Amino acid sequence: MRGQALVLKACLLIHRLMSRLNTVVSTETDALTPLYPDIEPYNVQALHVGAPHQLTVEESGNPKGLPVVFLHGGPGSHCKPYHRSFFDPARYRIILFDQRGSGSARPLGCLEDNSTQALIADLEAIRQALGIERWVLFGGSWGSTLALLYAEQHPQRCLGLILRGIFLARQQDMDWMYRPTALRQFFPQQWQAFIDWLPEAEQADPLPYYYRCLTGNDESLAQKAALQWAAWGGCVVSFGQFPAPTEFEPDMLVGAQVEAHYMMNSCFIEDNQILNNIEALQSLPAIIIHGQQDLICPLESAWLLHQHLPAAEFHRLLNSGHLASELAMQRALVTAADTMANWLAAR
Repeated sequence: MRGQALVLKACLLIHRLMSRLNTVVSTETDALTPLYPDIEPYNVQALHVGAPHQLTVEESGNPKGLPVVFLHGGPGSHCKPYHRSFFDPARYRIILFDQRGSGSARPLGCLEDNSTQALIADLEAIRQALGIERWVLFGGSWGSTLALLYAEQHPQRCLGLILRGIFLARQQDMDWMYRPTALRQFFPQQWQAFIDWLPEAEQADPLPYYYRCLTGNDESLAQKAALQWAAWGGCVVSFGQFPAPTEFEPDMLVGAQVEAHYMMNSCFIEDNQILNNIEALQSLPAIIIHGQQDLICPLESAWLLHQHLPAAEFHRLLNSGHLASELAMQRALVTAADTMANWLAAR
């Protein structure tokens, strides 16, 4: 136990030193952002995907370009305007949408018929509605999970995969974040805040209690749960650098409800389903990018995926964490999108 504690202290010290270095580098290179210029969609349309769900699908870039669909994380997050800028707008037909219950999707926060299989069906509905035969899938975190699951089910519809912050959606991956695993040793104070307000009997396994609070009829309790959920997630995703939120905001509840819904239902897939079905993807070009300092989705998941997809290009970013907004991560993602376009053009 003493040896483990020393390792954790060493990791934290290294991270602090790297963070200071990253701050200096980021300050000096912000003007050299790797992203392509901001663009606006040339087409936005509503798509009904089965009652009660409606999605808003947008297209930007080149209408005759290489189709790529951006899959956001969460579950329960949403797309942001800068996500269009990972792609060369002269070469790519860029498709963004928010998944069921999230962002611009309606009804907002709806958990009815909201499952992984429904999201895969939504992707097929979008592809068909836009008249696309095959496309590139670009996904980070939960988006990488959805990209892999879709590609395994519809490999003939995929041109390639660009994957960041790999989340394999195994039970151990879900437990890592929301059950008392070794992760709490990195952030003991924040973990204590995450469980302190729970009844003592619920603290050993807080996820079910959080889910009941988030989806129950007690509005005050749901808001408190959402605030604590956001505080814990924000702490881990930023390696403790984001200050904990002190006031409830409505989007916290939506994100927490959808994410807890998926975590409580094991993401609606079998344990280790992705790796068990990986053979279907062996012929697809793929790029895997993962931050060494990612604590939401530890690097082991990306390395394990690469071992099962040995032909994939693998990039470990020493000074990056989980967020796609980090400068080094953005640079790697833009490079990956350019590389994929070059590969497919050469074919």
